[in-house]
Amino acid sequence: MMTLESYLPEMLATRRDLHQHPELGWTEFRTTERIVKTVRALGFETIVGRALFNLDYTFGRNEEMIRDAANQALRDGMDAEIMKELDGYTGCMAIFDTGRPGPVTALRFDIDCVAVEEDKTDANEAWREGFTSKVRGLMHACGHDAHTAVGLGVARWIHDNADRLNGKIKLIFQPAEEGTKGAAGIAFSKNLDDVNYMIGAHIGVKARLHEVGVIRSGFLSTTKYNVQFTGVAAHSGSCAQLGRNALMAACNAAVQLMGIPRHGKGNTNVNVGIVDAGEGRNIVGAHANMEIEVRGERSEINAYMEECAKRMISGCATSYGVDYKIETAGMATSVVSDTMLCDLITEAAKNTEGVQRVFDIDACPGSEDCSLLMNAVQKHGGQAAFFFFGCDHPGHHLKTFQIQDTESMPVGFSVYVKLLEKLNATGC
Repeated sequence: MMTLESYLPEMLATRRDLHQHPELGWTEFRTTERIVKTVRALGFETIVGRALFNLDYTFGRNEEMIRDAANQALRDGMDAEIMKELDGYTGCMAIFDTGRPGPVTALRFDIDCVAVEEDKTDANEAWREGFTSKVRGLMHACGHDAHTAVGLGVARWIHDNADRLNGKIKLIFQPAEEGTKGAAGIAFSKNLDDVNYMIGAHIGVKARLHEVGVIRSGFLSTTKYNVQFTGVAAHSGSCAQLGRNALMAACNAAVQLMGIPRHGKGNTNVNVGIVDAGEGRNIVGAHANMEIEVRGERSEINAYMEECAKRMISGCATSYGVDYKIETAGMATSVVSDTMLCDLITEAAKNTEGVQRVFDIDACPGSEDCSLLMNAVQKHGGQAAFFFFGCDHPGHHLKTFQIQDTESMPVGFSVYVKLLEKLNATGC
């Protein structure tokens, strides 16, 4: 039997290659090709393309950007047959059926990058060791390259240990986690209906190097919205009365949104991230676009924030006589992990070489769309949990983000493997 350490060189090579070729959410064609080819060679069945999603819940897609990315991937040598299979939808569910009775266990790994220009100084480990991003303005500044590499390492371990596994194992390589856009389509599909155990993880966050944090409960429910106001243009001097000012509707909505009363029963958050409006200095602005988000400690508190936001947007549109459209661009929910799985993660982490501290987390201020996958499994009686495996990072989504991959990735890999040994291995 191969030792855990024997999987590290391939994981490192994969992570460092992916780090040099980051791809934004819904455009991860090169990454998906690598995943598909690797898992198929290891004997996994795959679900890709439209079959992976409920298309009514694939949020935040820019079809023009996706087409451009697909065409560029083909020009760069991507397999045309795989591109045809994807049909514009990235990501992959890799399924290993042992042929023996047992539970269905799903592990989730996100694959997209963020729009950050990577630091190119000796302070950055990727620069020092020669694997910085080759794509201007894009970087794996949140560790999803490491998640993907760990997932493929786990796939190889499953292949190598197939004779002592039972049940089914589903590895979910999820696109478009940033902005909480990609998980909902999978969560609302039929692809999780048979899953008994759902486990996700993230590198870093509250866990430092040689630490594992077990999420007993936490994350904020969130909804992301794109808002369009459409008015009537007019000359601002000679006939302003004929105009309907979408710009002012958006500006007033932005001010009101930031003043939503906080909920007395839990944390809330709202942010107006982008306002893009107007046509010219002397024209009543007929068009305005906003990108906003609301968050709540629990789903019912987030629902309160949603209702307030929609009411204020509608009111401002009415006040200025303009039309408006609200489009959901992403979502996630809060989580309450199942105790049994949390205890197994704790046990696995404590028995992992290099882990010096294991701790519980009962509150986490960010959002994570793996929560939707977890919630979908829990709704039909399955169990779910989430954990952090640590690194010494300066902050996620920063140009200096780094993970000490030779030390951090083996921890995530080992915890996943030990969980599979408990949940799906025979004679253990």
